[in-house]
Parts: sequence; structure tokens; C-alpha cells
Amino acid sequence: MAMSLKTVMAIKSYQSQADALVKNYLLADRFIPYTSVLGGMLACKLVYDLTQLVSNFYFKSYLGLTKIQRVEWNNRGVSTIHAIYISIMSLYFVFWSDLFSDQRHAGLLTFQSSTLSTFILGISVGYFLADLGLIIWLYPSLGGMEYVVHHSLSGLAVAYSVFSGEGQLYTYMVLISEITTPEINMRWYLDTAGMKRSCAYLINGFVIFFAWLVARILLFGYTFYHVYLHYDQVIKMHVIGYILVFGVPTMLGIMNLMWFGKIVKGLMKTISKRR
Repeated sequence: MAMSLKTVMAIKSYQSQADALVKNYLLADRFIPYTSVLGGMLACKLVYDLTQLVSNFYFKSYLGLTKIQRVEWNNRGVSTIHAIYISIMSLYFVFWSDLFSDQRHAGLLTFQSSTLSTFILGISVGYFLADLGLIIWLYPSLGGMEYVVHHSLSGLAVAYSVFSGEGQLYTYMVLISEITTPEINMRWYLDTAGMKRSCAYLINGFVIFFAWLVARILLFGYTFYHVYLHYDQVIKMHVIGYILVFGVPTMLGIMNLMWFGKIVKGLMKTISKRR
């Protein structure tokens, strides 16, 4: 039965109001930091539930896990999706986008930002908040104090870039290191599935070694070199941003070196067992 003219007009009125709400509030520049962070947290919940649903149907080993192992399984699914998302976007903004180009803009690189770059980082802040909250809630089942420190530093630095618009280039440089997260999570999945002696586990170890070396060791060195070359611009940032530009990569870099030592030992142990 056809709708009456009054009903059609009412629907169009509600649609117009919804469009105005999205345009004037949810997607307005001044609200982007808040809506993106909220969107990131909601996306984490959605991916968590989808991981749980898919795993129940397609992974037999999932059904045999304990309750806390299932939580970690699902949570690693979320971190994997976030890592793929943010590492791709970070590579784009650092190496392919003109947003932070010296030749393209006359202004300071440390103050360059856009609605899109802010929105992308806001989604990442939402992830760090959601993941940190779960880690603290179930502490220490999902990770020790090093995970709390890592997520706190990362979340703080990214949040500052989102809400201030400062230092987004260096934030994206550091976030490229998330490219190693899927490999780390895959190693945990293989271990949990009882595949430590498989070829896949050995190959995964080599992939982690080279990815970590490039993305979390060499890239951090490049980041510090870039800061050195543009120190005249970095020093003009707010004191909080200035401290974060030096402090966060330094702390994360030290943690990366410590974890790299464990990765090397683990890889050598895996190789020795296959001889």
C-alpha cells in the first residue's frame, strides 16, 4: 500500500534532520577528534564480536580454549585489524601524501594536519583506549606492565596529535611500527593451536625478525634523524608536544630493543629445536 503524502514528508523531514546532525556535528571539524575516538572504540567492539563469531564456526581449536584465552584470541583479532589499518594509513601519510611535504607547504611540518589525518589518528586513539582498558581490567592476563606502559605512551602521544594538531608526521612515523603486530599475533595463534614445530611457526619467526628490525629499529633511527633535521620546527611546538616528540619514541625505542633481544633468542631456540 502506498504511503500517504504526510508520511513521505515526515520521513524526508527526519532524513534532513539526520543529515544536518551528521554534517554540522558528527563530521564538523571541531567534533572530528571526539567522534573519531568514539568511532574507534565502537569499531573495536564490533571487530571483537565478529572475531568471536567467526572463530566459533571456523576454528576448532577456539572451542577448546579457556575463557581468558578466548578473550585474548578475540582481542588479538582486534589488534591485528587495527595494526593493518593504521600501518597502511601511516605509510601513506609519511611517504606518499603531500600533507607533510617540505616542498608542498610553506608552513612548519610540525603543525601540518588535515581533517582526514586527524580522523585516522582519532580512530587509533579509540583503539588504544579500548585495548588498554581491557588489559587493565584483566591484568595481568593479557600482558604485564610493559604493555600498560606501551599503550599508555602510545595513546597519550596519538591523542595529543589529534586534539592539538601538532606533530602528526612523527606520530604517523612511529605508528608504522604497528606493521609488526599481525606477525606477533600470528605467532601467538600458532602457539595456541599447538603448531610450534610447524614450518609456518619457523617462517613466522623470520618474518618477525626482519619486520621488527626494519619497522621498530631502523625506522625509529630515521625518525630521530628527521627530528634532528627539522629541529628548528620541532622547538616551536608547545612544550608538551616537544617532550612527547623526544620522550615517547625514546621510551618505545628502548622497549623495542629489549623485545628485539627476546625475538632473537626465541628465533634461535626455534631453529635449534629443528636440527
